[in-house]
Amino acid sequence: MAEPLVHLFDSHVYIFRAWVTLPEMAAPDGTHTGAAYGFANTLLRYLNDEKPEHAACCFDYAMTSFRNEVFPAYKSSRGDEVPPDLAPQFDLAKDASWGLGLGAFEQSGFEADDVIGTLVDQLLEQGARVRVITSDKDLAQLVTEDGRVTLYDLQRETHMDADGVREKFGVDPAQIPDYLALVGDAVDDLPGVPGYGKKSAAIALGAFGSLEGIPDDPEAWAGVEIRGAKRLAANMAEHREQALKIRELATVVRAVPGIEASLEDVAWSGADRERFPALCDRLGWGRIATRAEKWA
Repeated sequence: MAEPLVHLFDSHVYIFRAWVTLPEMAAPDGTHTGAAYGFANTLLRYLNDEKPEHAACCFDYAMTSFRNEVFPAYKSSRGDEVPPDLAPQFDLAKDASWGLGLGAFEQSGFEADDVIGTLVDQLLEQGARVRVITSDKDLAQLVTEDGRVTLYDLQRETHMDADGVREKFGVDPAQIPDYLALVGDAVDDLPGVPGYGKKSAAIALGAFGSLEGIPDDPEAWAGVEIRGAKRLAANMAEHREQALKIRELATVVRAVPGIEASLEDVAWSGADRERFPALCDRLGWGRIATRAEKWA
């Protein structure tokens, strides 16, 4: 019997993308709806094309998480306040998820990445395979060598397995947090170790395995084909403590309290015949509800 495939949406990626790319829309009561509408369309198109038997959406609970307590500068460029026209649309996006028959998972103090990581481990234990729909490079660390967990970039229509992670980043999936700690992540306002670029970080991790393995002594780099080994060793010695903290921030939590799901919880039988059309009617979304091809 084939292993069931569970499709998990990294929802905020597609909500923000719709907010940036689509023209403004408003419900009859004036509520902004463009981002939620775009997200609902994304879900509809995917569900119609892929016809999954198991699927769910995962959301950030808020703009901040426990990572901001550990490192206040984390995602600081985004600010603590959600833009006023976007703020009400997260709940509308969750309503769209429920209306389309998909569960909406979130947890206070954690990000969607952590919720996804927790669900991935639980579902693997139940004999499932998981496809994470995202363009977030952080989630590459969830990809498994046996192919049971892969990423799918909806915009580029590309799948990424373990070999794909190595081809793109030059490291194994499990090394992604170490890699991000070395090169930094401008999107999340995480600093890297000076001197380390994508290539040098991949070579260093290929030679030494992890942050702990990268030596301070330049002589220990003998035989490693990399430019500026002396400088890289000195920078690692100076910034090792910071790098370890950044790796902690870049590591997906795999046991978020309160997040539990069985295969039955994420089974998808179609859109809700009452809930989704009512939502579309309330928000003035025209005939979008008629595009659903499968109804519960």
